[in-house]
Order: sequence, then structure tokens, then C-alpha cells
Amino acid sequence: MANNNVLTWGELTEKKTMDDQGVAVDIRGVNKRFTTQQGDEVTALHDINLTINKHDFICVVGRSGCGKTTLLNMLAGFEKPTDGELVSAGVVIDGPSPKRGVVFQKPPLYPWLTVRKNVEFGMKMQGVPAAERKEKADHFLELVGLTSAADRRPYELSGGMQQRAQIARVLATEPDLILMDEPYGALDALTREKLQNELLRIWRERHSTVFFITHSVDEAIFLATRVIVMSAHPGTVKMDIPITIPRDPDDPDNMEKVRATPEFVQLREEITQAIYVQDDQE
Repeated sequence: MANNNVLTWGELTEKKTMDDQGVAVDIRGVNKRFTTQQGDEVTALHDINLTINKHDFICVVGRSGCGKTTLLNMLAGFEKPTDGELVSAGVVIDGPSPKRGVVFQKPPLYPWLTVRKNVEFGMKMQGVPAAERKEKADHFLELVGLTSAADRRPYELSGGMQQRAQIARVLATEPDLILMDEPYGALDALTREKLQNELLRIWRERHSTVFFITHSVDEAIFLATRVIVMSAHPGTVKMDIPITIPRDPDDPDNMEKVRATPEFVQLREEITQAIYVQDDQE
């Protein structure tokens, strides 16, 4: 990419093509290899080809060690592929960008800042004026239900509230892609379900694109428009399943109703088999 964020002619052409096709990110022939301390080469990811469309809610499931987090780190720009490329808006991803926001399992909030100031932090780094930062921070705190906690410190919040504050901070920078690495894994079941519903509401309202890693097959089916199943050793895309479960239009985010549908039961069995049974046979 050229200096000063000016796109080359090739990047502009690529960006127009991706925009016309509604593509947020294109992952092309990606391999990732590591060298252990003993000098052995390990292939973490092999031949990953995946298109993330705008407004997709993709959930990625698979056994531990299948490369889910490695793939997310490459999407975030924290790591680079050994081979292949990841292209966003016509440009190869080669480092972190505010256009890609990351929500971690443990919220990395600054304990010396208030919740509002934590939400403002990313905008401050982008040079957003103070008055605008406060206005946007208050908006996103209201969106995640934390208006009353705006002036509190993170250590005064519950785990679920801290996670909502982190989500507000990511949303405030208005990223094109939201990357979530098991964000609800450490939360209790009731808080987890509440935040799942909040995330779906925000995703619908803001037309976001989400790439979400989880170990829970139920959570993946409930949240996603597509579920990606990865196999391990090396990590590959085994299945890419569109989720089209019928939902009650008057109560679409009632997980118990969704889980009771025959479509949900069938998908859960199919995905669980793909993760655990087929991997054992390979």
C-alpha cells in the first residue's frame, strides 16, 4: 500500500470489486507455520480460503488448537500469514487498524480511567475532538446499557458490565469488522445469554460485520448467519454452514424457543459430529 493511506490503482480496483460484491474481507490461500523451540516446524493453518461478506455474523467453532485465534489475530493484523493474503477494502492486511476492532475474552480496560474515558480512549488516539468523543461515548454506553456506570472505574463493575464497556469502546471507533475472541467464555450462563441478545440487537441496528470465536456450538448456531467449522492439525475449514433457522418474529432472540426447533437440533448434531467424531476418525 502506498504512503499516507493513498490507495494504488490496483487497490482501488480491488476495493471497488469487493464493494460491488458486498465483501468485507477475502482470505486467500492462507497458511501459517511456526517453528518450535526445538526447531520443529508446525503448521497451524493450511490453505484457508474464506470470504467474509458485509453484515455477516460468522461464528467459528472447532477443537482447541485448530487455529481459530491464530486466524482472528491475522484478521486483526497482529500476525501475518506465512503464505497467502487477507484483503480488506482492496488492501492486504499487514498490521492493526481501527477499521478492525477486537473484543477479547478478558476486557483490557484501563483501571485508572472511568468507563466513559475508557470508551473515549480509541477515539482520542484517532484525534477525535473532546466534545465529540464524550457525545459518542455516551451514545455507545447507552447502547450497551451502561449510562449509569459511565463515571465508575472498571474494577467497580461486574464481569458482564466490563465486557459491555469493552464492546462500547470497540463500537465507538466505528470499525468495519468486529473480531470477538470467546468474549463470553468466562461469564455465567445468565449474563452470557443477556450479552448474546444485546450483541444481536447491536449487530442488527448498526449493520455490523462480526467474526466471533466460540467453543459453544449452541452459542454459534444462535448468533450466527454462518458457522465455520475448523478441523485441527493443521487447522483447515471443514464446513461453512449458512444458518437459516426460523424464529418467532415477536420474540426472535428467545434462545429456548430457537433451541427447541428441529432445525437447531439437527444443526447442533451435525456440527458436533463434524468437530468431535470426524476429527477422531482422521
